[in-house]
Amino acid sequence: MSMDKNQKIVLVAGALLTLGLFVIDPFFGLIALVFMVAILISLYIMGETGNYPLVTAELSADARKVVVINTGTAKAQKIHVALVPLDIEFDLASLDPDEESGFGLPSMVSEAKAVVTYENAGGQRFQRSYPLTALGAGRDLTEPLIPIFGRR
Repeated sequence: MSMDKNQKIVLVAGALLTLGLFVIDPFFGLIALVFMVAILISLYIMGETGNYPLVTAELSADARKVVVINTGTAKAQKIHVALVPLDIEFDLASLDPDEESGFGLPSMVSEAKAVVTYENAGGQRFQRSYPLTALGAGRDLTEPLIPIFGRR
């Protein structure tokens, strides 16, 4: 875990504040200690997920294009998308975080599955599959980014 200068300053100030509160009242010191542990865990999680591409595929609203989006935090490279059972495959060189690219289809698609294979900057390969359906085309902004409680 590498921390930048500002993160170290916040942690040192928090540690000094925690020690000061322990001197004043141990109860307040314990509360500050819990906050410091929560901050440390958050910084650790941020460091672990800092270089993680996540490429998703979905149909456009008119079901004539497959939209490939990198919703992760790192650049995705060597992206290969296969549409099953349409026997259509295409490649993208790379996508930066929050960048998207579209691939036009010869006709409307009612239902298919997109199998997406890609790599991060370190060469680690990832593979995900996404159901594509014309009835659910377009992004649902209310759907959670991480499937929770079985919702997909």
